[in-house]
Amino acid sequence: MKRRIFLGVLFCLTVGLTACSKDDPQASLEAAVQQLQDQIEARDTGAVMDLLDAKFRAQDEHDADWARKTMTLMFLRYAQVKVIAVSRSSRIDPPGSPIGLTEAQVVVTGAQGLIPERVTPYAVTLEWRRDGDNWKLYDLKWE
Repeated sequence: MKRRIFLGVLFCLTVGLTACSKDDPQASLEAAVQQLQDQIEARDTGAVMDLLDAKFRAQDEHDADWARKTMTLMFLRYAQVKVIAVSRSSRIDPPGSPIGLTEAQVVVTGAQGLIPERVTPYAVTLEWRRDGDNWKLYDLKWE
């Protein structure tokens, strides 16, 4: 009897863990957004560049090389960079497609993370493209 209960519990755990490990595009999109924020705060230009799509663009006029140069200058200027997401929401649009959208209100700080670059948050829109199992940042816009 105990053996049957043990096997039943083991089976349920196995099925439960398998279900949790299935690819969840929404969860992986949210993880990519968090990874981007973490890598910026870690001042890791290479890791951030790995998250950019080959056709990345910002504000409809800048490319990945511009992003790399801008990050390098920002990281040299500030010993600590903090990205504070006042609000953030991500969705796959339309559901089931390889396109993800993140809208956020963010504050960027420098000077040891204490002084915001500006008082009002930036309104940021990030468009992601699914590349295999990974999300890559395709387009970045801010106001």
